[in-house]
Amino acid sequence: MNAKAVLLLVGLVVGGLVGYLTRPQAAEIKLGPLSVEIQDRDSAMGAKGGELTGGQLQHVGLFALIGAVVGFGAGFVADRSRR
Repeated sequence: MNAKAVLLLVGLVVGGLVGYLTRPQAAEIKLGPLSVEIQDRDSAMGAKGGELTGGQLQHVGLFALIGAVVGFGAGFVADRSRR
């Protein structure tokens, strides 16, 4: 595997982990077609686990995407420095 692919995967995993650990606390209440989501500004890291809400999934996904882009960019830098 080349450096770009390895760093892309590392960035994806690290970004996802950081996003999961810093996800906001949220409570989602569903009553038929009505869905209400309440979020707190504090991190949910200390809270007990459970299902992730839509907002928390978006938070984790965004951080994973950012990590993947940073990792892929670092792979390009590492590949150019080899030449």
